[in-house]
Amino acid sequence: MLARGWCDAWNRRDIDAIMAHYADNVEFNSPTIVHRWGNADGWIRGKARLRANFEIGVKASNLRFDLIDVLLGVGTICIIYRRETGTLVSDIVELNAEGLGSRVLSCYSRVRK
Repeated sequence: MLARGWCDAWNRRDIDAIMAHYADNVEFNSPTIVHRWGNADGWIRGKARLRANFEIGVKASNLRFDLIDVLLGVGTICIIYRRETGTLVSDIVELNAEGLGSRVLSCYSRVRK
């Protein structure tokens, strides 16, 4: 399953395996972009920029993604997982014709459990 392999890649901190899930022209939106890069709109574009962002993310202490559920849409999946911090995250991923993430919207819970 795509989502399980993606979570596993994060848990192994395997940046190449993580990046294998994304298209070269990926667009990524997340609260982490605002925090890490100061982009007020939360967007970064392109695989190289996304890799640089994820290279910071894999350094999180006690990094852990626990897959909760996967919701299926038309050309879209929604991966719901819990971070090592207890934060609940939902990544809505639009897939291209090759099944790679081309546009991602990442939403984080405010309450940490």
